[in-house]
Amino acid sequence: MHPSSRDAASSVSPEEIARFGALADKWWDPSGPMRPLHAMNELRINWANGHLPLRGRTSRRVRVLDIGCGAGLASEALAKSGHDVLGLDASPDGIEAARLHLDHQPLPDGSGPLTYRIGSAEELVEEKARFDAVIALEIIEHVTDPERFMCMLADLVEPDGTVIVSTMNRTLKSLAIGKIGAEYILRLLPVGTHEWRKFITPAELGRYARQAGLTITAIAGMTPGLNGWKESRNLDVNYIAAFRKN
Repeated sequence: MHPSSRDAASSVSPEEIARFGALADKWWDPSGPMRPLHAMNELRINWANGHLPLRGRTSRRVRVLDIGCGAGLASEALAKSGHDVLGLDASPDGIEAARLHLDHQPLPDGSGPLTYRIGSAEELVEEKARFDAVIALEIIEHVTDPERFMCMLADLVEPDGTVIVSTMNRTLKSLAIGKIGAEYILRLLPVGTHEWRKFITPAELGRYARQAGLTITAIAGMTPGLNGWKESRNLDVNYIAAFRKN
């Protein structure tokens, strides 16, 4: 029995929402402050597509919740893959940027439907919303309580549905590369984007998942290279994992 997703304060951090909201108008600039997300997005989406259900429980399309969607970088890619996508974020600025981008650059023919909503996981849990898959990319390290957040992800997915989480491991290597290197030396990210102490080890993520009634089905490292980001066995910095709801 996992902890109730309603028995604690909101998972949304106002400081984190303000920080990322301030970057909303630059989110879609591939050379801007979100360029690491642009660089890894193809790998994240391809990996996710390889671990999502082949079809939805009630329709041909897989109904996907992209939680913490920001300005919609992953949401658009998931819709282009043919899924029925809801992009959810607590930042009004982020959702406005997502909607504006979709208005200015409509999805190509063959894409699945894509809608955006300002809100939190708590609100969807209260509404008893359920999805074939829930995707949380680079968000769990920014919430107030990652253990409770995993419980909410489990609450929001159908039985036998899929939860996919990508995050950063808490290692000395991630401190050197993902925090100091990315923010202070290479200036790939704005200073303060990450708090290293909030990075989550695979063992911790696995424990949160088990407590939430989720079983891990796959895990992989994500490693940058000269020809883009690649899947690897190295989980030292960035990694992505798929879970099935029991």
